[in-house]
Amino acid sequence: MRDEMYSVEQVADRLGLHVRTVRGYIRTGRLKAVRIGKQYRIAQADLDALTGQPPPTPSRFGMEVSSIVQIDGIDRIAADRLGTLVLTSANTNHDPRRPLRIQTIHDEDRHRMKIVILGDAASTAEVLQLVEAVLDGDNGLLAEKVENA
Repeated sequence: MRDEMYSVEQVADRLGLHVRTVRGYIRTGRLKAVRIGKQYRIAQADLDALTGQPPPTPSRFGMEVSSIVQIDGIDRIAADRLGTLVLTSANTNHDPRRPLRIQTIHDEDRHRMKIVILGDAASTAEVLQLVEAVLDGDNGLLAEKVENA
C-alpha cells in the first residue's frame, strides 16, 4: 500500500485551516511530519490520526465483487424507485475507503431491470440484502409491478 505524502499547504487546504495552524500542530507534535530540506511532508496515516480517521485495514489480497441482479416484471416507475433507493443507500451509508459502484438499467420492452454492483464483499452484500428486502417485503414501494410480464 502506497502512503501518500502531503505538503503543509495541501493539508491546510484539505482541513480548511491556515498554513500557520498546521505548522503549529507540527511544532507541538500534534501532527507528525517529516522535514525534507526546508519543507515538511505529512503522511496520509498521520493526517488520518490527526482527524480521527481509523487506519484502513490492510488486506492481503485485493478483492472486488461483481454482481448483476436481474429483476423481471418491473415497470419504469418501480424501477426508478428501486434504483433511487439503492443508489441513495450506497451513497449515504458508504465508507469512502471501500469503493462501491452501482449502475441501474431498465428495459421497457421486457419489463426487466438490472442492477450492476462493483465493490468489496461486505458493501455488495449490504446492497443485495436491501434489494432482497424491498422485493420480498410487503412495503408498497414496488406496488406497480407489471402483471404477467
